[in-house]
Amino acid sequence: MPNWNHYVQRILELMKRYPGLIALFGFCSGVASFILVDRQQGMARWIAVILLVSWVWLMLENTFTQLFTRVFKREIPPPLLRYATQMIHQESLFFVLPFFFITTTWNSGQLVFTGLLGATALVTITDPLYYKWLAPKRWLYLALHTLALFAALLTALPIILNLTTSQSYKLALGTAVLLSIPSLAVSLPLKTLRGWLILPMIVLALGGTGWWLRSWVPPATLWMTEVAVTPQLQDRTPGESIKHISVNELRARGLYAYTSINAPRGLNERIYHVWQLNGQEVDRIALDIKGGRKEGYRAWTHKQNFPPNPVGRWQVRVLTEDGQMIGVLRFRVTDADQSSSASSQAN
Repeated sequence: MPNWNHYVQRILELMKRYPGLIALFGFCSGVASFILVDRQQGMARWIAVILLVSWVWLMLENTFTQLFTRVFKREIPPPLLRYATQMIHQESLFFVLPFFFITTTWNSGQLVFTGLLGATALVTITDPLYYKWLAPKRWLYLALHTLALFAALLTALPIILNLTTSQSYKLALGTAVLLSIPSLAVSLPLKTLRGWLILPMIVLALGGTGWWLRSWVPPATLWMTEVAVTPQLQDRTPGESIKHISVNELRARGLYAYTSINAPRGLNERIYHVWQLNGQEVDRIALDIKGGRKEGYRAWTHKQNFPPNPVGRWQVRVLTEDGQMIGVLRFRVTDADQSSSASSQAN
């Protein structure tokens, strides 16, 4: 009969001695999955499936441990459960970080979300912070738990199910909020009427905040491989990208906003080029893209008519259907002239 306690103790000692190895494994598997999204889609899906299965185990941890005790007449050591939870947090956060780092528009509010993910990942590999500062604070531990699950779902769902970014965001947000309810119920005194009233308010607040701040969350599996703001486009190839253009040149030639967007194979996604002048929307043009092309799916909008006074700072925001920002193109018009409209083409 094998000495299970001995093996468990050895595993715990190794995890204590080398906590960074779990995080390193998570990060490497994330990088591998990120690369395999375009090359061997099946392998990327298996990595994502394993990650989500580990989360199912984590959510049903108490049920599984009780079942294990009944079947094998032996309890799982509490330290092993604690380290297993920490390992899943580490694996999840370091798995998603490569996706979010490459898709973040760093000069936008997305910096906050990705920075928070990075800071949270560092907390999970720093035992004094994780066990002495974070774990005793139930609400903070719940927040980390929900954030890690939300980020993991955003990354895994488009790979596994070929869901659009919009569908993935709604499903990830709904799942994360629903699965946070049992933990919230434990934290609140539900024996009182006040507790029962506070619970749905917190749940609605979590869901509403997640939806309201969706533009701050990078679309984990969509990123731009090539961009250009240019007066000319030939054979689906953009000319030199410009940062400044005069009103006369703008009126004479119009302007192309060119984006090449990488998406997982099999994914069909609708995006928008939103033309803005000094922060005000001028045009919103829909484009349908398809995933799987190594160089990214080429799509562009061609604007030929402009407002009476087009002078100022222009942006072309590339957005998903739900308003998540894939990226932004910027240029400046330096004089004055005429009205607004646009035509679009896509490959």
